[in-house]
Amino acid sequence: MAKFIVMFLLIANVLYADTVFAEPKPNILEPRKIVFSIKSADDEEINHVLSAANNVLKFYGPENVKMRIVAYYHGIKSLLKSEVETSKRISALMQLDVEFVACGNTMRTKNIKEEALVDDVEIVTAGIVEMMERVKEGWIYIAP
Repeated sequence: MAKFIVMFLLIANVLYADTVFAEPKPNILEPRKIVFSIKSADDEEINHVLSAANNVLKFYGPENVKMRIVAYYHGIKSLLKSEVETSKRISALMQLDVEFVACGNTMRTKNIKEEALVDDVEIVTAGIVEMMERVKEGWIYIAP
């Protein structure tokens, strides 16, 4: 019986262990740099990316994270003002200094004007290239 209890406690300890930060630990001067992408028009996938971004901010604290979310292909839908519920979530994340980026190539292909996007969205030439360049700079790419 004692072996069972010891084994249970060891397993429970492993299951509930805290995350160990890699060095350097995230801080204001050396924040975690994270880039997410939204490439699907599926509301569930869009909300999953926004929720994942929010969870990262909660865990590290917004002051310890630099984050960009790049929307391209069908995911450009997420940055449209006409998507009212998504726009609210995006605005809330922008208040925490999350940067949203729209793919200019996608906008041209889909004939989307800048005025149709949520305010303060940055437009780059190519969303894929934006992500590649951030990764090359050492940002972490997350595809939830």
